[in-house]
Amino acid sequence: MVRFSNSLVGILNFFVFLLSVPILSTGIWLSLKATTQCERFLDKPMIALGVFLMIIAIAGVVGSCCRVTWLLWFYLFVMFFLILIVLCFTIFAFVVTSKGSGETIQGKAYKEYRLEAYSDWLQRRVNNAKHWNNIRSCLYESKFCYNLELVTANHTVSDFYKEDLTAFESGCCKPSNDCDFTYITSTTWNKTSGTHKNSDCQLWDNEKHKLCYNCKACKAGFLDNLKAAWKRVAIVNIIFLVLLVVVYAMGCCAFRNNKEDRYGRSNGFNNS
Repeated sequence: MVRFSNSLVGILNFFVFLLSVPILSTGIWLSLKATTQCERFLDKPMIALGVFLMIIAIAGVVGSCCRVTWLLWFYLFVMFFLILIVLCFTIFAFVVTSKGSGETIQGKAYKEYRLEAYSDWLQRRVNNAKHWNNIRSCLYESKFCYNLELVTANHTVSDFYKEDLTAFESGCCKPSNDCDFTYITSTTWNKTSGTHKNSDCQLWDNEKHKLCYNCKACKAGFLDNLKAAWKRVAIVNIIFLVLLVVVYAMGCCAFRNNKEDRYGRSNGFNNS
């Protein structure tokens, strides 16, 4: 009779196998049907994750329920490194997201974002031209600046200053407050003469596909959004890490059961 720990490991990994199917299917669908660069960016990671979960789940089910010791050993080996990876990523996520936040502007409901306020590691990622071109393409395809223009179409400048803009909208869809440009619409501003200390002022363009997508403020807005997302992921990872440790402990019990049963059968065979 299969022991409790073996059965439980098998059941848990069966559910992991079921989870891997829609993940893998979504990745394959994106690779075949994706129309935007952002969607195409997700297909390979989702396929890789789906295949990984499927292989691990099969190893866990077969190894624990069918008493295949080498498969269970492989399962525990991979689980151990998965626990290490999740632990390291969780610590890393908390470290790199510990710096940076929006700056309150007097007389305005929204905040503005400075790239220098965020961690050096995150700054290097968005300052890489290749990385930022891909990110900028995704930001433009999301059309949040277009939607902002629709929502604020009839706004006066005082109405616009009362808007609680998102980090993306504040950083990418309008010029910095330092520029002191003249408001026309939320995404159209007349440049003023003179020099500006903020380099974003020179990068601003009223063309809808340009706006401030190359500005430091837009990169900072992206990082602020990323920071919030990574913190949520890190909290979920802590819960996931506890579950992984529990499953790993049960897997160790199942592995021990397999060895004991194998030893017991060999002794029984010798005695007979």
